[in-house]
Amino acid sequence: MINSNAFSYINVMDKAADATLIANNIANADTPTYKRKDLDFQSVLEHELRTGCTKYPNLDGVVKHLDTTNLNPKEYRDYEYYSYRIDKNNVDPDTENVELASEQLRYQELTTSISQDFSHFKTAIGS
Repeated sequence: MINSNAFSYINVMDKAADATLIANNIANADTPTYKRKDLDFQSVLEHELRTGCTKYPNLDGVVKHLDTTNLNPKEYRDYEYYSYRIDKNNVDPDTENVELASEQLRYQELTTSISQDFSHFKTAIGS
C-alpha cells in the first residue's frame, strides 16, 4: 500500500479490488455441508465515508484522511440455513460463475482506474 495523500483514492481502490471469496466458493462446490461465503465491502466503505463526511467538507478530504486499515470487508455465510442439495451444500456453480464474471469486470474497472491515476501522476511529473 502506498503511504501518501496523493494516492488516497488508489489505496481505497486497492482494498476494494481484494474483496472477493467467489473462487473459494467454486472450489468448495462439491464439499458436503459447505455454506457459501461472501464479503460485504460496500457497506464498510459507505460507513467509513459517511463517518468522514461529518469531519471534512468534500470527498477529497474524506478520502485523504480515510484510514484504510478500517476497510476490512465483513465475511458472512450467505443463506447459511438454506440448502437445496441433499449434502447440505448451498453453492450453486451457475450463480458463482455469474458472480465471478461480475467481480472480474469490477476488478478490471478498478485496475483500469488505478492505471489511469498513475498515468495522470506521470503526466503531472512530466515524464
